[in-house]
Amino acid sequence: MRWDELETANCSLARAMAVIGDRWTLLILRDAFMRVRRFEEFQESLGIARRVLTERLALLVDEGVLERRAYQARPPRHEYRLTQKGLDLYPALCALVHWGDAYYAGADGPPVLHRHKACGHDFRARLTCSHCGGLVEARDVVAHAGPGASPETRRRLK
Repeated sequence: MRWDELETANCSLARAMAVIGDRWTLLILRDAFMRVRRFEEFQESLGIARRVLTERLALLVDEGVLERRAYQARPPRHEYRLTQKGLDLYPALCALVHWGDAYYAGADGPPVLHRHKACGHDFRARLTCSHCGGLVEARDVVAHAGPGASPETRRRLK
């Protein structure tokens, strides 16, 4: 499968990667979750070229992950806010950050910790079953064909 074919693949991960699979896009999302809102703030934080930032923000807006909102009329200025679709990416990004903390943090430890406001404790991303609430790890899962599976996927997952 070619990179430019991801958006049409019969695979939810491939389609998601077509939207957020670029390294700059993930870093833009990281900043958006840390309440960066304005173009200049993204550019300053990331050191990204204006053209690249413009393209990535436009894609995230077109895909409904970010919403572009005016905050000033003269001259016109906009900020970028996470939509519900964007907020729903938080568990995935948090899991990637915590994986990076485990395997790539420097000798001093993770650069950013995440504190749960309700209990006041730092936490680590964990996957739990939406049915029973139990912890889910890779060896605890068996994949099977869903209603949108292609015939090839159905054969492979028998």
